[in-house]
Amino acid sequence: MNTHDHAAGHGHAHGGAAHGSFKSYLTGFVLSVILTAIPFWLVMTGALDNKQATAIVIMVFAAVQIVVHMVFFLHMNTASEGGWSMLALIFTLILVVIVLTGSLWVMYHLNANMMPGLHDMREMP
Repeated sequence: MNTHDHAAGHGHAHGGAAHGSFKSYLTGFVLSVILTAIPFWLVMTGALDNKQATAIVIMVFAAVQIVVHMVFFLHMNTASEGGWSMLALIFTLILVVIVLTGSLWVMYHLNANMMPGLHDMREMP
């Protein structure tokens, strides 16, 4: 291998995807902080009176944050690796939706079916 080729960046196998710039990493970091701070603020201040609405908003922010991490930090886009990265992103989003809705469904039914009601507690000896 020629030293000129090595110095120009040839000879390295990176899989075809470009590495992120400082600006893209900074953008991803700022978006991640904002997407974390807003749900934290919603919960700590009780800005939304409805708990289910707050949970839905938090889930939406979590899903958006996953996409931000995949795009800005993992550099997934339609051009890299012939579109397989985008297919992986779609698959990941489907799995996240399944896991989040399944977890909420299980927690709701455990709360509804396993926790004794107030009138049940008064009848206990």
